[in-house]
Amino acid sequence: MNRKSDVLNRLGLFVLARLILYLTLPLEGLHGYGDFVTFFSVTQIPGWPFLNYWVEFPPVFPFLSEILMRVSGAQLHVYTYLLLFVLLAADAGNLYFFQRLASHLWNEENRHFRIDLYTVILIALPYSWWYFDPLAVLFLLAGITYAVENRPMRAGVMWGLGALVKFFPFLGFATLWNWRIPGRMLRTAAVAIGIFLVGIAVLWLVSPQFTQASLQSQGRKGSWETIWALVDGNLTTGNFGNLVDRLDARLATRAIGNPPRISPWVTLPPFVLLGVFLLRKSKTSLPQPLAAVGLAFSLFFLWSQGWSVQWVLFLIPIILLGLEKRHASLLSVTFILVNVLEWPLLLSRGLFNLLPVTVLFRTTLFILSGWLFGRQLLTESQTEQSKD
Repeated sequence: MNRKSDVLNRLGLFVLARLILYLTLPLEGLHGYGDFVTFFSVTQIPGWPFLNYWVEFPPVFPFLSEILMRVSGAQLHVYTYLLLFVLLAADAGNLYFFQRLASHLWNEENRHFRIDLYTVILIALPYSWWYFDPLAVLFLLAGITYAVENRPMRAGVMWGLGALVKFFPFLGFATLWNWRIPGRMLRTAAVAIGIFLVGIAVLWLVSPQFTQASLQSQGRKGSWETIWALVDGNLTTGNFGNLVDRLDARLATRAIGNPPRISPWVTLPPFVLLGVFLLRKSKTSLPQPLAAVGLAFSLFFLWSQGWSVQWVLFLIPIILLGLEKRHASLLSVTFILVNVLEWPLLLSRGLFNLLPVTVLFRTTLFILSGWLFGRQLLTESQTEQSKD
C-alpha cells in the first residue's frame, strides 16, 4: 500500500469512528463535561463578540460560534452538531498534518506507531470535541509542517491565523530556530504577527472598547490549576462568571481570585533565558525540529499562571513526533491520565482539595518533558530518527 492510500485510509477510519460516536451518543453525552453549553449561552448575548460585548478568547472562535448559533436558529441541539462537525474537520486536518510530519521525521516502524497512537487518542479523548482547541492545534501543526518542508512564509500565515484562535500557535516559531540564519525566523514572525495585528486592528477600529476588554480579560483571572495557583492559594478553575458582565467593558479587568504572590513578569526572564541558552547551544545540524517546539511548550506551561486540561491537545502531537518511542508513549499517556483525573473525575465532583496532587504531578511532567526535549537539542546523534 502506498503512503497516500495509507494516509487516506487512516483519515477515513478516524472520521467513521467519530461519526459513530456523534450519532449514537445522546445530546447530554456529547456535551459531557465540556463547554458547548457555555459557548452557546455566550451567543445569546445580544450583538456580536468584540463589537457589542467582550469575550476571553481571540476573535475567530467567538465569531464562528455566533455564526453557527444564527445558522442553527438558536437551537442548542442543531448548534451542537454543527460545531461537532467543524471540530471533526479540524481533527481530520490535525491527523493529516501529523501523518505528513511523521513521514518527514521518522522511519516506517516509528512513523506507524506514532500515527496509530495519535489516531486512538483523537478518537477516544473527549477534550477533542468538548472544547474548540482542535482548531488552534490545526493551525499549529499546519505551520510546523510547512516549516519542516522549508516553506516558512506559509508557516507564518498558518501561525498568524492560528493566533486569532488561540495564542499557542505562536510557539511554533521555535521550529525555525537556527542561530546562524535568524532572518528566516524574523521574516516568518513578521508575517504571522502582521496577520494577527491586522485582524485585531480591524476590530479595534470598529469597537475599541470591547476589543480592548476582550484582550485584557484573560489577565484578570489570576492563576488557576498550576504551581503558581497553589502558591497564590487559588484552588479554582479558569472559568469566568456571569454572562451579563460581558456587556460592561470595565468588568473585563476586574480581578478574580487572589493576586499573584510572585509576578509572572518576574518569573518570565529566567524561563526565556533558559530556553534561549538551550537553543543557542543546540546542534544546528539537528534533524529533529520538534525538539525546539517541545522545549518552548514545556517552558511556557511551566511559566504560565494558568492551565486548562484541554491544552494537553497541543502537547500530545509534539511529544509523539518529537521524542523517541518509549518516552513519547509513556509521557503522552501519563499527561492524558493526570488531566482526565483532574477534570472531570475530581473537580466535577467538587474535590478541589485534591487539586494540588494533580498540579504537582503535571508540573513534574512539564519538567520531565522540558528536560527530554532540552537533552535532544544538545545531543548530536539520535538513533531513532533515520528515515526510509
